[in-house]
Amino acid sequence: MQPTRILPDLQCSLVCEEVRQEANGNFFLVGVINFLRVPQLPVVAGRLCVFNRWTAGIGQFTESVKFIAPDQTTVLRKGEMKFELKDAALHATNVMVFGQIEFKTAGTYFVEVLVDDVMKLRYPIPVIHTPSAEQNPLPKPPEPPEANPA
Repeated sequence: MQPTRILPDLQCSLVCEEVRQEANGNFFLVGVINFLRVPQLPVVAGRLCVFNRWTAGIGQFTESVKFIAPDQTTVLRKGEMKFELKDAALHATNVMVFGQIEFKTAGTYFVEVLVDDVMKLRYPIPVIHTPSAEQNPLPKPPEPPEANPA
């Protein structure tokens, strides 16, 4: 008996600045993000892409991707996409593009990846506030003491 539905495995999930596809069908990722270092807060990320690759499943599915705030309950952004795997030996590659995500505070944000409301992966994306040199200038050295004429 052939299975008609097998929930797929998430082979990888990466947040990056851009995803491009070559003429031969291969993908290349630009600016894979481990963390966001920003000079000021709040900050708006103009464009973030989430690259997900699914395998070892059979059937039709709905992928959900959420960006979660450091309080671990506030959903900053959510996207959904339908996909199908006709054979367990096949892969499905999904790219979700999120524009204008506002990060209000420094802290650890999270990306959650679900398939048919089953969480497959949750991983951190720290937002680190590092003021620039102009915003936080170095203190001036102390003035030398005046010479006392004796």
